[in-house]
Amino acid sequence: MALTDGPTTVSGMDGPVSGPPGSIRARASKYALLPLRLFLGATFLYAGLDKVTDPSFLSGEGSGSLAQLLDSARDAAAIPAMIDLAQNDPRTFGIAIAAGEMAVGLGAIVGLWTRLAAFGGMLLSLSLWLTVSWASDPYYYGNDLPYMMAWVPLIFAGAPTLSLDMAISRKRRRRGRHIFG
Repeated sequence: MALTDGPTTVSGMDGPVSGPPGSIRARASKYALLPLRLFLGATFLYAGLDKVTDPSFLSGEGSGSLAQLLDSARDAAAIPAMIDLAQNDPRTFGIAIAAGEMAVGLGAIVGLWTRLAAFGGMLLSLSLWLTVSWASDPYYYGNDLPYMMAWVPLIFAGAPTLSLDMAISRKRRRRGRHIFG
């Protein structure tokens, strides 16, 4: 499906997704993923900034550090080897997680490379679910699995409304029409 500012049908031709053009249903479907995109983007951006600005998180040891979190989660993780890898250099690993969260958050908020950002957000959530929140019992008490699933619609749909992806796509289409007639 092309990135457009208007609703499209399943066949890809311009037309309403839900309801007649200009109706409340058509406008609602046009903006349906925007709240999810902004929520996930803001949450991941905040999570990354919180990690970078928390001196105890990036410290090598002690209360609130990533090293302590990794130690406490190792035996209950689905894939303990992932934690072993992170324990080799917790500070660098913590900075990488924070940078990834900030990049994913910014990409989702502004709608730039949204599918890639959503895929990155899903992978971050998946890795956290398989390590830190795996022991949550019942599983729905852990928050990483719902975050992972929340990224999936954005992987499929991207950011067709109010996004840099949409603006870039429009510019390319305009330029193409001008050049090729």
